[in-house]
Amino acid sequence: MSVSIRLTRRGTKDRPYYKIVAVDSRKRRDGRYIEQLGTYDPLKEGQNYELDLEKAEKWLSVGAKPSDTVNSMIRKARTAAAKG
Repeated sequence: MSVSIRLTRRGTKDRPYYKIVAVDSRKRRDGRYIEQLGTYDPLKEGQNYELDLEKAEKWLSVGAKPSDTVNSMIRKARTAAAKG
């Protein structure tokens, strides 16, 4: 089973928000996921995501592949954790 870390869409029309999830890569975008790692709200100003970095690191250590968007969020969360 190949695991990927990606976004799954929630919300209503014109008001999207996303969950950051670990999911079997063969599943649909909004299908059943293994574990929720955080959230992302594109309509929010400033820091518009929340991410449990420990869970994300656990999944990355066992070979999960993050999407491009999630990968950038992980990089930002690592630098924020290193600063503070």
